[in-house]
Amino acid sequence: MMRWCWTGVYGAIERRPAAAASAAATAPQSVALVVGSMGVVGAALLDILPGQDTPGGPWKVYALSRGPLPPWSSPPPSPAVTHLHLDLADAAAVAQALAPLTDITHVFYAAWSPFPGAAEDEAREANCAMLRNVLAAAVPACPALAHVCLHTGRKLFVDPFEPQTGISAAIVAMRPYPEDVPRLEYPDLEDVLLEELGSSMESSVPDGGAAAITWSVHRPAATVFGFSPSSESNVIASLCVYAAICCKEGAALRWPGSRVAWEGFSDASDAELVAEHALWAALEPSVKNQTFNCTNGDVYKWKNLWPMLASRFVLEWSGYEGEAGRFKLEDAMAGKEALWAEIVREKGLVETELNDITCWWFVDTIINADKEQLENMNKSKEHGFLGFRNTVRSFNSWIGKMKVNRIVS
Repeated sequence: MMRWCWTGVYGAIERRPAAAASAAATAPQSVALVVGSMGVVGAALLDILPGQDTPGGPWKVYALSRGPLPPWSSPPPSPAVTHLHLDLADAAAVAQALAPLTDITHVFYAAWSPFPGAAEDEAREANCAMLRNVLAAAVPACPALAHVCLHTGRKLFVDPFEPQTGISAAIVAMRPYPEDVPRLEYPDLEDVLLEELGSSMESSVPDGGAAAITWSVHRPAATVFGFSPSSESNVIASLCVYAAICCKEGAALRWPGSRVAWEGFSDASDAELVAEHALWAALEPSVKNQTFNCTNGDVYKWKNLWPMLASRFVLEWSGYEGEAGRFKLEDAMAGKEALWAEIVREKGLVETELNDITCWWFVDTIINADKEQLENMNKSKEHGFLGFRNTVRSFNSWIGKMKVNRIVS
């Protein structure tokens, strides 16, 4: 069993030796398909996999995203990374794009689309169809495919968008949630994963036959701290933009959310840690075909992070001001597009559109929680994964990366 205590500090990936030029010419041992490569977890995987000292490597990487690389995107970290752009909802386009990629050995699926305007069940089914399209194309076409990592989240057993609805008292009492909490009773991504890999598992035989494709499911916290500003669930990017707008308007950084979120315990997942967790499950023989939670391993309170955000933008701040003081960022930030464009020009920032780098409704969901939602990682620790992150330092460091990359100043 590999003992995975690879890193414990944000940015350790960047401090590992950069891949030597000669490494790019080395025949890869493993070939990854990273689906959702422009999300916070997908971007972290692109940082990890091409590294010279990454386990299972050197890795060749196919990075799949909906649109072209945005202006803030760094150059590909390695010539071993090939970027492909397509709509996962288009089954024919997915099949055509993946048909030539017959050397894939591992799939890291980290894509999720909220499908704005769609009902919850419609969005869920649309995301299931996206995963089904990828697996339907990759499984039969890739004879060396060994493992599929699926990133889902707490929403499979506790709906974070309706925290008071559909959760039995028995499940609420289990907090912090272990991996065996019952899932909500509707078809979801995990069901699609098992359906599409079923033929592989059924056709494999132990004596000389084809090896079954194994799988793992990774459930980060609802709040994932990472870099990708185009992610539709990047809390860091949205909060940094909110702070920058407050700075421009000469306003204090007001806390918009609930008392529970302000004073209660929360947990988060650092995108780098989630990426390392997926790599661990992809390579560790003892953890195949299992589900795992993935959080930083500690808890925090927003009342501790909020002053830190304010200090990075030299702002006065205020905390929870009672129910009368609550407001929605989605409402407060409406119509700020021209103001953001002015900030970008004045500060010489990377050209971005306000609606492309923020997701106010998602942040509103996170900071308006009415119950503490926590989970544990005991199962991962018992199987040898000892990675962790200090959430307070993680939060501060990702703000720093936003500033260094000139998304905000």
